[in-house]
Formats: sequence, structure tokens, C-alpha cells
Amino acid sequence: MHRYRTHTCGALREQQIGETVRVSGWCHRIRDHGGVLFIDLRDHYGLTQIVADPDSPAFKTAEMLRSEWVVRVDGKVRRRPAGTENPELPTGQIEIYASEIEALGPAAELPMPVFGEQEYPEDIRLRYRFLDLRRDKPHENIMKRGAIIDSIRRRMKEQGFFEFQTPILTASSPEGARDYLVPSRIHPGKFYALPQAPQQFKQLIMIAGFDRYFQIAPCFRDEDARADRSPGEFYQLDIEMSFVTQDDVFAAVEPVLRGLFEEFGGGRRVTQKFPLIPYATALRDYGTDKPDLRNPIKMQNVSEAFRGSGFKIFANILEKDSKAEVWAIPAKGGGNRAFCDRMNAWAISEGQPGLGYIFWREGEEGGAGPLAKNIGPGRTKQIADQLGLGVGDAVFFIAGQPDKFVKFAGPARDKVGEELNLVDKDQFAFCWIVDFPMYEWNEEEKKIDFSHNPFSMPNLAADEFLNLDAADKEKILALNAIQYDIVCNGIELSSGAIRNHRPDVMKKAFAIAGYGEDVLEQKFGGMLRALTYGAPPHGGIAPGIDRIVMLLCGEENLREVVLFPMNQRAEDLLMGAPSEVTPKQLKELHIRLALPENK
Repeated sequence: MHRYRTHTCGALREQQIGETVRVSGWCHRIRDHGGVLFIDLRDHYGLTQIVADPDSPAFKTAEMLRSEWVVRVDGKVRRRPAGTENPELPTGQIEIYASEIEALGPAAELPMPVFGEQEYPEDIRLRYRFLDLRRDKPHENIMKRGAIIDSIRRRMKEQGFFEFQTPILTASSPEGARDYLVPSRIHPGKFYALPQAPQQFKQLIMIAGFDRYFQIAPCFRDEDARADRSPGEFYQLDIEMSFVTQDDVFAAVEPVLRGLFEEFGGGRRVTQKFPLIPYATALRDYGTDKPDLRNPIKMQNVSEAFRGSGFKIFANILEKDSKAEVWAIPAKGGGNRAFCDRMNAWAISEGQPGLGYIFWREGEEGGAGPLAKNIGPGRTKQIADQLGLGVGDAVFFIAGQPDKFVKFAGPARDKVGEELNLVDKDQFAFCWIVDFPMYEWNEEEKKIDFSHNPFSMPNLAADEFLNLDAADKEKILALNAIQYDIVCNGIELSSGAIRNHRPDVMKKAFAIAGYGEDVLEQKFGGMLRALTYGAPPHGGIAPGIDRIVMLLCGEENLREVVLFPMNQRAEDLLMGAPSEVTPKQLKELHIRLALPENK
């Protein structure tokens, strides 16, 4: 017989009744029923019920056991007594009557129980993550993560992609987030950097003549944590393709993500053909470039209903500022004063002066609320007709310059949808956001800046772009890049782009933003040189693995789907990182510390 087990704790069935077996695992739960001990023994594969009574030679040892002790149990498989079966367990028809128990690993008093799914403070969970991962839900999440990554690899290979590995120790990048730097012992005063992403390497792979690359790539960024962003490190499905248009990238990525979410989404509906939403339209309709399309609300411009109206606040805003607009957030089913007042109070709690509204109820012509009284039944009807609203509905208004109030408008739309239960949560709603502006106006420095990725191809024929007048501010600010985001349920999974593969176009693009060729050569000389030796048109994308798994596990925080996450301060409480190092280590690296005085 094997030293530790003949079967796992999830393997035994009625077919094994009568057999003598050996199992090993953790004491998940111990129950004393009138002197008879019942032990739920747990391993990676499942639970098996162990029974020890005073007649069993293992009874004295069983009495010593405590929660999470690791034990080996020998015994005979028998059918559970009638009425005690557990149909929710695969092993729920049988139990093991223990003849021998060996304590393999006694456990100290636990800082947090493993049985049950109670909430515990984050610092306790992270410090004792090895215990936290014994709990059902975290354990399931990590196993599901592995299965998802296996499925991604299979699907990518079926699409004709080949997996490559790119360097971890590389050069520091001058753009993006802060790098994690690694001092070089044999090159005093010089540093490697951990890659923020394999961006330059995957483009170099295309320039080297390979065609379809992917990698489950580790990325490292020294930036603050958020619920949808891990501090320190994360993984992404890194993709690059040669001789492709934007549509080719979409055609390659959509089947992978659609199939993945159908496979692991628990039966929830998945968008079949991802809609393309221009960036400007997304801001106007949803107040964000990461719209949650499960929420059916679309905002609309209703400025004409207030222009010259009796509601002087909005009328004056429109009269004095040519860029000002009034946006409406329709609220189907929100037609009562209690809800409208609650939304107004929420707006004030968000630092706004309030949230104007109109609502419609039976027997009240022209709508109800202060705004309705001020603008009159004609204009109220105009708004209702434009938005398709009627009795039992409401509408909320935001006025000013859209580029200034849009950051509030988007959350307000989300809030209305959530409060009125309009969000259909039984689906994964995907979309592509396209046509991002290539440049934006920097009001502080009074200059044109790159809006997003400076290495995206402008959405303009190369010759036309090269002939652009750098002083034609209006035309330049209207120019879009061939850049795209993929969004699911209001979460940005990834940004991508068709890359700028022409050195002359790249030089022009940087010149428009005020960067001379010397700066381009200094910061991106390696990539620029590579492009001069025959670069194919290429593009790609890099969906975040952690965010995909978070969505498919139904979690709201990435730390629930990462094996050993850091806390919000980028600290590994389990291993004690970051940590101080010895003077000898610093001396070997030719480093002297200059700590802040308040350290």
C-alpha cells in the first residue's frame, strides 16, 4: 500500500464499499456526535467523511485531532446510514470507518478558520494566504484561472499563433508607468528594468519576420493599486500580428474571447458580434470610454429644450458658453419624487451642486418637479418625446461643457441603471472602442500632446499625414489613431493598435507633439533603427489575464483571482517584501542609500 494514499479524498464511490483504503488530507471539520467522531477529511480533490467510535483502534488518536491537522487514515469504506447521505458531495454516499490514524502535520491554533466563507480583514488573509487558499472559493478561483489559461493557449494555437518568450531583464522605458529597476553587479551604476509590457520585443518579433505571436506575459509596473489593477505585477495575453488591418485583429481576437466566456461564463449570454463604438460616441452616449452595455441607458443632448427657457440656470449656461450643452439621463421606471430626491442627494455627495430632474406621473400634465414648472409643458413634452419617456419615468440633467462634466455623467448613468435594476447581469456585454484621438490640447503648456499611445498609426494615408501642416491645430486635433480598446461589462480588458511602422511617419508624429528627431533617437533609437530595415505593417492587443479571470469568477477585486497578491501598498505580507538588504549586498551592487529624513 502506498505510504500516504490509495485514493484521494474525492475519489471514493459506492463501488469501493468493503475495500480497505488509505487517504491523507486536512481535517476540514470535526464533529462529536455522542462520542462518535466524524471528520471531514479534505485534499485538493474533495472531501471524504471519516468515522471513529470508541470501538475503533484509531479513536484515541482521533480525539487529539484539531482543525487543519494533516493526517493519514486507514480504514474500510462503508455505506452511510440511511438518511445521512449527502447528495451534494460526490463522496456523499460513503464513509470510511477508521482503523488507524497517523498525524502527519499537526497545526497550531489558526489565525483564521478555513471552514466557511466568512469575510476576514485583508491583512490577515494576505499574511496567511496559504490558509486563505484552502478555503473553497479562493481555491476554486485559482483552479479556474489555470483552466482559463489552458483554454486561451489552445484557442490561440488554433488561430495560428505561436507562443514566444521575451526577456524579463531589459532596458528602462521612458514612457508609461514607473519601471521596477534591477541594479547590475557587473556593470556598476547601471540598471536593468523589469518589462512594463513586451511591447517593443513583440514588435521586433514581427520585424524579424515571424507572423503571429502570443504570450501569457508577466508585466511589471510601479503604480498604485486599484480593484481592477494589481500593484507590482500582472499577466496579459500579449498578441501581435503582421500584415494586418484593425479588422484582422478583431477577427482573430473575438473568437478567442467569445469562446472563452462561453466556456467559463456559467451559461451567461456572450455578445456574438462585438459592436464598434467610436470613442466620441462612447463619451456622449455613456459618459465613458469603458461603457457597461448591460445598462440600456443612453444619454442624449437636450440643449434645445432649455435654450431660452424659463429655467434660467441652464438657459444662461447655454447663452454664455458656445461649448455648453445640457445632457439628459433617461430613467425608465424612476418616476417618483423619492427616487429623484435620492439621486439628487447622491449627486451632492459626489461634490456636485445637485441633479436637476423631471418625472411623470398619472394626472399631472407636463411632468412634475421644479424644472418642469420652469420650462412649461411644451418643452417638457419635447424632452419626453425625444427620450421616449412617459408616465412612471424620470429624466436627470447635467449642464456645462461636456469635456468637464462627462466624468460625473458616466457614474450618474451607472447609478441610475443600478438603482432601477435596469442592468442585465446575466450576460457578458463586449464592445470595441475605436477611433481614439491621436492628439489632445495641453491647456497648461499651450501645446499639442499625444492623447494615448504615441506609437499608433494615424488613421490617415501616410502621404496625407506627412503633408499635414503642424500649425493646423484644428485638423490635427481632429485626427484619430488606429487604436482600439476591448471592453466587457464596463471593464477595459485591453488597449491595442495598428503600430506606426514607418520611420518617416513616426518622426512627423513626434514632431507635431514637439519632440525633435534627437529626442526620438535618444529615447527610442533601438525601435527606430529596426523600423528602417524593412518593417511590415503590424498590430496587436494585450487583454489582461487577471481581469478576464476576475470577470469569469464573478469577483470584483483582482486579489481574489491571484495566487499570492500584494496589498494596496504593494507589500507582500506573506513573504515580507519589499525588505531591507544587507550592507554587503549593497556594496556588491555599488549602491549607497539616500533615505528620506522621515524614514
